[in-house]
Amino acid sequence: MTAGRGDPGLLDRMVRDSLGWLDAARPFFRLPENVTTDADPNLTLKPLGELAELTQLIGVLHPRDDIRQTARRLFAFAWNETRDGELFAELIRGEPFATYPVELYGVFAQAGLRHAEADALTRTTTRLRGWRVAREDHTRTLGVLNAERRIGLHRHADFGAVLALTGLGRLPEPWALDRKAAYGITHDVFHLTDWGRNRQRLSPELADYLRLWVPSWLENWLEEQLWDLVGELLAVTACLPAAPYDAAAWQRLAGAQAADGSVPEMGAAPSTGDRAEAFTACYHSTLVTAFAATLARIASDEAEAGPPAGSAATAGGRTPCESETAP
Repeated sequence: MTAGRGDPGLLDRMVRDSLGWLDAARPFFRLPENVTTDADPNLTLKPLGELAELTQLIGVLHPRDDIRQTARRLFAFAWNETRDGELFAELIRGEPFATYPVELYGVFAQAGLRHAEADALTRTTTRLRGWRVAREDHTRTLGVLNAERRIGLHRHADFGAVLALTGLGRLPEPWALDRKAAYGITHDVFHLTDWGRNRQRLSPELADYLRLWVPSWLENWLEEQLWDLVGELLAVTACLPAAPYDAAAWQRLAGAQAADGSVPEMGAAPSTGDRAEAFTACYHSTLVTAFAATLARIASDEAEAGPPAGSAATAGGRTPCESETAP
């Protein structure tokens, strides 16, 4: 991988086509009536939350207005599905120690969409002793800490201390990375950088480690045709200072995108005519493709523009005034 301008036409087409497929798939993001009782959150709330997280970012940061408008409509749809936030109050009342309602609400709170009762409940439940117990999944804890920050709550643990316990923070031997650990590292980066919004939070040590090893990981998962993880690794690459652009990897991912805009999680596009099955097989990897291509497009534009006049950029792509600590 080399630093430099990517292919704006390719990247924009991939975002546009991905969002087009996601827009057509709205019925499968809709929440069932039993969402607060016995519905599986992983099959209902999780997809909607991921749609909200990534379309909010694209709707704010993508340089093309038509793409931003499509993303904003999808984000508004996601908020509408929560009944303007009433859903979160119901979820928190039902499961006061659960973190996922707070994580999901944080996505909308960061965008300025608030619900008074949900705000009051999160202020109460996040102060409970049961909320502050240590969690085994340190990457997930980073996500919870980010949600607390987004909502404006006191964070229950130190972000930097938790980061040091994650896969990324421990700088694992790169040849021992399995699929689960690779996903963990990508999400460590996303939580640290607030999904690419604050890339300067990535320390030089972590950035150098990723710059050195992501190309090898990409080659491995490209060979496996695990397009979902390929997209996440390309998003991580776009978070690096002076972000490199891997043209071959982007061409491979573009080749996996179907004519309707969907991207299969792994291998070839599903041949089934079952739309629900196709949604499950494609929605996350399609979202990730739109997200990664947006970050790569922004990094590409920055590479073309060069450092701002009078800046004192270092070899690592950051200026002396930028923070090198975790948020």
